Amino acid sequence: MKKRIWQSGLAIVAAAALVAGCGTNNSSSGSSNTSNSGGTGNTTSTSGKTIKVGLVTDTGGLNDNSFNHLAYVGMQEAQKQLPNIQTSVVQSQSESDYVPNLSHFAQDGYDLVIAVGYLMADAVQQVAKEYPKTHFLIIDDSITGIPNVASAIFQSQQAGYLAGVVAGMVQKDHLLKNINNHNTVGVVGGQEIPPVDSYIAGFQQGFHSVDPTGKVLIEYTNSFNDEAAGSQYAQNEISQGADIIFPVAGGTGIGSIKAAQSAKVYAIGVDTDQSYLAPGTVITSAIKRVDTSVFDTIKAVQDGTFKSGVNTFDLSNNGVGIAPLISGLPKSVTDAVNQAKQEILSGKIQVSATVQK
Repeated sequence: MKKRIWQSGLAIVAAAALVAGCGTNNSSSGSSNTSNSGGTGNTTSTSGKTIKVGLVTDTGGLNDNSFNHLAYVGMQEAQKQLPNIQTSVVQSQSESDYVPNLSHFAQDGYDLVIAVGYLMADAVQQVAKEYPKTHFLIIDDSITGIPNVASAIFQSQQAGYLAGVVAGMVQKDHLLKNINNHNTVGVVGGQEIPPVDSYIAGFQQGFHSVDPTGKVLIEYTNSFNDEAAGSQYAQNEISQGADIIFPVAGGTGIGSIKAAQSAKVYAIGVDTDQSYLAPGTVITSAIKRVDTSVFDTIKAVQDGTFKSGVNTFDLSNNGVGIAPLISGLPKSVTDAVNQAKQEILSGKIQVSATVQK
């Protein structure tokens, strides 16, 4: 897949409830599908026509406790809060599923098709041109010039920076039990792509703003749905002295967090508040509101106000940030985070989206 210039933008935390109980059935394409026709009775409202919304996950699936999960949460909230919303989900098992899964919804007359993830950009551009009457939303990539495609872009580097400040202070000043003297933290990335690297770049910069001599280990698993790999890579970094692990790897990152918990070190979550995965281990989480972008786009389609082009989410519109800090940290950490946020907003701090290697 060719590289793209990735513009950023973002949002905060969503419900932490797992979607494992949403009942899936295997389809002939190797994908899995779950459909909801408005259990709250919203689809029977007489205020307007039923709006059909289809969600296509990337290979991380609904149970990634990350951006696919957040997209699903946003769609479910729209179904609960808005009239006449009917929803359905297809989970992609491989990248070859993207075009057929998107086409499935477009062929069935869905009003909005949501593609979760940067890796789906080529598929969205292909299918959107074939079905110009269907609205599309892509998460984490910028598509312009196609009138039926909207893009949600997140400045993840800003959230990563704030998380890096927390990690730097905890590491440098030994603010939590079991922080060692190696002055090292670890990052486990899913793939070396812009939505992942922007988080990592911000984290590096924020960490070094507090602890300039500290070391940030970075490894990529090349997967968003392999908990075993996430655990293995985290263990490797822990063996090199890392006592804070920051996984930016979707479902793969769950394994990294569990590895940190087993080793009695710490982790920082991503996309949503992941403290529930390992209470006492997750210090905070760098978050973005994929759920908000999904909800707002569904509402726009319903209201007839859908606009193509790029919608940016960042600190200025509460699109990105960090989750509450683990208990036991001094007020100085919160103060440092708040100061960093204000300096980013004022332009005093310019956060890079490029990983330093």
